[in-house]
Amino acid sequence: MSAGDGVSDSTGATDRTSTGGSPTAGARVVLSTINARYQHASLGLRYLLANAGDLQPDIALEELVSGRPLDDIAARLLAHRPRVVALGVYIWNVVETTRLVRRLRELAPSVTIILGGPEVSHEADQQEICRLAHYVIQGPGDISFAKLVRAILHGPKPLMHLIAGEQPDLASLELPYRHYTDRDLRERSIYVEASRGCPFKCEFCLSALDRTAWAFPLDSFLAEMAALHDRGARRFKFVDRTFNLKPATSLAIMDFFLARIAATPADPCFVHFELVPDHLPESLKALIARFPPGTLQFEIGIQSFEPAVQALISRRQDNERAEANLRWLGAYSHAHLHVDLIAGLPGETLDSFGNGFDRLAGIGPDEIQVGILKRLRGAPIVRHEHPQGLRFHPQPPYEVTSTATMNEHELAAIKLMARFHELIVNAGRMPRLASLVLGDRPFARLMDLSQALAGRFGRAHAIALEDLFDGVLDWLRREAPLDHGRLEQQALDDYRASGAKGRLTFMKRGLSGSSGDPVAPAGPAEPGASTSRAAPPRQARHLRGAHRDAAAAAHAIDTAGPGVL
Repeated sequence: MSAGDGVSDSTGATDRTSTGGSPTAGARVVLSTINARYQHASLGLRYLLANAGDLQPDIALEELVSGRPLDDIAARLLAHRPRVVALGVYIWNVVETTRLVRRLRELAPSVTIILGGPEVSHEADQQEICRLAHYVIQGPGDISFAKLVRAILHGPKPLMHLIAGEQPDLASLELPYRHYTDRDLRERSIYVEASRGCPFKCEFCLSALDRTAWAFPLDSFLAEMAALHDRGARRFKFVDRTFNLKPATSLAIMDFFLARIAATPADPCFVHFELVPDHLPESLKALIARFPPGTLQFEIGIQSFEPAVQALISRRQDNERAEANLRWLGAYSHAHLHVDLIAGLPGETLDSFGNGFDRLAGIGPDEIQVGILKRLRGAPIVRHEHPQGLRFHPQPPYEVTSTATMNEHELAAIKLMARFHELIVNAGRMPRLASLVLGDRPFARLMDLSQALAGRFGRAHAIALEDLFDGVLDWLRREAPLDHGRLEQQALDDYRASGAKGRLTFMKRGLSGSSGDPVAPAGPAEPGASTSRAAPPRQARHLRGAHRDAAAAAHAIDTAGPGVL
């Protein structure tokens, strides 16, 4: 029952409810999912609602909060007195949703349960949640969901438990964007898509099953984007797998957002795209270079630089061209660069992964996200389980635990490193210290630091920022060729710039807010920093911290004498 690739994790602070028509005391159909964070609104649910036709007034849309008491969630859904409850199931919520379906069957046995989403679109016979539900839509639900609900409400009821989702003609679909509420536009990232599918066959990804990529009609799509912008939307996250596959379309979309940024520079957009790394024509570069700081983010999947690994997983990538494009983006654009690597791919060794990490760190993107290979249900990566010795955890998110070329201890160490890299480097709170941590051997140094911090704290989560600063600083005192006073000055500058107002161990007193003393600025504002208003906090921290320039600045530190705080 997924709507293409568009449903994302969402909700965290509060739930939200909307109805297809006017609010009513009850709704015959509740359309829901349990999401991870509040700030990401579900695009997929809104596609199902938008294409429900005359059923819309009878549908209540519920986005729920992961971690809420199970009975509270069940009560919220059943408060609508529905005849049908339809739930989106994903790798991040399948355990919780299984418990919910079991509870709904106990509390309201007459309510029909429909499931959909990527997690139940494959291997349904192996999943308890599918056995508990009355119907499971496998594949696209844009059309099939409404057809199934009408059959349940009006008859005749389908005899088949598993419903094959119909592939929609994108030009005939009702676009879902009017179903974002004004509150959504104010508080959340707005997910949008100009295309679906992917022509590439990378075996770790469900998109490998797509035959090609399909585009929505461009004029109607841009009209919807204009309506969202007019209503106040400023954070747009494109879920297209290959945004730059067709440069003409990419240029039109970027032109659209550049025009709006130029028209209201004090109230800019922040736009996120996924890019194919080795396909960046000059015409696209020219537009990318025009985006001001804090308005553009690219998520770029490198995954592995190792040619033998790329061949095993059917990934076509020109490594030299990809590197050249990343370097161009870093040097000539203001885009925030979020680049992905995957640990545990078949044929990858600890050394080859470390070499790839160091190569990418040397290019200098704002963030390197290290993910552990997951066994997505239906993804072709399963064919390597026996030949390449892939062993996956049996519970979601089904991460690989060992391979023929990387044992469980090595993968566990990389996972720990990835967590501390996220806190120390990607989070953007300590750019000066992060550049010193990385040094000239980023992977080896991060592996060492992560083990030291795990030993110090006994965990890799719920670590206070001040404790993290102190832990990194203690490690650097042993490892960095800097006078300790100068090193502490770097830590203090980072800590001040982060906005924190506590106290690091070496300080005689806390910052303003804890002692009342004024705080000197950490340094001049970055050029163009005023345009970062629309950027999420994490990206704004990178902008203020001059992340890309921190490494060069660190090498210029005078280490001749003791520092004075």
